[in-house]
Amino acid sequence: MLLDGKIAIITGAGPGLGATLAGLMREEGAEVVAAARTGRPVPGAIAVAADVTVPADMRGLAARTLARFGRIDVLVNAAFPGTHRRNVLDMSPDDLRSWREAVDIGTYGTLVACRYIAPHMVAQGSGSIVNVTSMSSRKGYAGRSDFAVGKAGAHLLSHCLADELGPSGVRVNCVAPGWIASDVLDDWMRTRAESEGVTFEEIRERDLRAMALRRIATEEDVARAVIFLASDQAGAITGATVDVNSGQLFT
Repeated sequence: MLLDGKIAIITGAGPGLGATLAGLMREEGAEVVAAARTGRPVPGAIAVAADVTVPADMRGLAARTLARFGRIDVLVNAAFPGTHRRNVLDMSPDDLRSWREAVDIGTYGTLVACRYIAPHMVAQGSGSIVNVTSMSSRKGYAGRSDFAVGKAGAHLLSHCLADELGPSGVRVNCVAPGWIASDVLDDWMRTRAESEGVTFEEIRERDLRAMALRRIATEEDVARAVIFLASDQAGAITGATVDVNSGQLFT
C-alpha cells in the first residue's frame, strides 16, 4: 500500500473530492484526520471541525493529530472556495467581500495550514505536503477571478515552501485538476446549453473535443495523483505540479 502507516491530514475534506481522497488514502494504509468547517463525518477518518483561515484552528488540528498518533506525515490542502461567476464591472460590495473570502481560503488558508503543521514534519525530518490547486491557476476565465486568484496564489506559494522546507526533508507539490465529473459540472453544461439554444449532449461533446483524452477526469483520478505525490514513490519530487485535466490544457 502506498501510504502504509502514514498519518495524513486533509483540509477541506467535505463532500466531493475531499471525502473521496480520505477514503482512498485509508485504502492505501493511511490513518486520516479529515478537517472541514462543518466537521461532517467522513467514513474511516477522524473528523475535525476547523477553518483553514483561522490560525487557532490549524494549531489545534496539529495538536489533536499529534496527541492521537504522535506524528504527521502528509498534509493535503484541498479546501475549494466557491466561485460567484461575477465579472469585475458587475461586482457589488458583497461580491467584493466574497471575492476576498475565496482568495483567503485558497491562498491564505493554505499558508496557515502549512505554518502550523509543517513544523512537526521538519522536526521529524520528513513529510509531504500536497496542495490541490486548479487548471484555473494556470488559465483565467471570465467571472472566475476569485477562484483563480486563490488557487494561483497557492500554486506559487507551493514553490516557495518547497524551497524553504526542502532542506529539512519536507516535500511540497501541487495537483491541479481541470474539470471534475459531477452533478455541478453537468448543471453548468445545461445552463450553457440553454443560453446557446443547443442540447446538453452538444455542449458535452464540444467540451470533450477540447480534451486530448476525450473524457472528463473523476474525483478518483485527482485523488490518485495526490496519493502518488504524498507517497514515498515521489521521494525526489518537490516544487512540481501534476495536471489532471484529461489534456484540456498542456503545461
